[in-house]
Amino acid sequence: MISIRNLWKRYGNTQVLQGLNLEVAQGEILVILGRSGVGKSVLLRHIMGIEKPDRGEIFINDIEVTSDHPHLIKNMGMLFQGSALFDSMTIGENAAFYLQQHGDPRTGKPIPSSCIREKVSQALTMVGLAGKEEEMPANLSGGMRKRAALARLIVYRPSILLYDEPTTGLDPITAKQINELILTTQKELRGTSIIVTHDMLSAFYLADRLALHQDGKIAHLADPKTFLKIDDPTIQMLKESLKLYTENDRPH
Repeated sequence: MISIRNLWKRYGNTQVLQGLNLEVAQGEILVILGRSGVGKSVLLRHIMGIEKPDRGEIFINDIEVTSDHPHLIKNMGMLFQGSALFDSMTIGENAAFYLQQHGDPRTGKPIPSSCIREKVSQALTMVGLAGKEEEMPANLSGGMRKRAALARLIVYRPSILLYDEPTTGLDPITAKQINELILTTQKELRGTSIIVTHDMLSAFYLADRLALHQDGKIAHLADPKTFLKIDDPTIQMLKESLKLYTENDRPH
């Protein structure tokens, strides 16, 4: 489905991606873990087409997209770490923005306003924000803004979903609700998802496979149980943090 081959990216004197290779299967949820600043979000931006690599290629369904294939990029959606809602627009206007600007992502034809309103209402209902069309982002909690940003994805039904730290800054209960919505969205859209996160509980709750981004490359890739058995200091540290989270969640 998604094939990333020998991807390189440098910013000034900093080499961020160093020949990174990754294969993502259709319909799976792949979670990418790694230390801060190693280039996990950079990788997402390259898949999305927001940035171009210095070298290397990205293929989606055997079509190379690192040049320019907007019809494929339009079939992607990204949930940004800060939600990236337009502050001057209502929640309904934010959710409707893509369809109003681009029309049907598959045909490019304009969509009637009544149909867009219906799609927005359905998406907001799905994420638990029914009736919030006229609310402004500033009036919503962090968790509700994440929900609104997720509704914006659901509206145009992309088949590739990218998530940049979807639970960062959220309390454990809200984070769990967002994780459940990610799974619901995956099932509803029959999508392929790539998630970057530092949240170990979320990673093991969501992932079909886990990848460790290290030294500009994907150092390890495996299903969650196998991943924890890999002899790597970073993975062992992640394993200890997962154990700590689990112990802290136990009733006393």
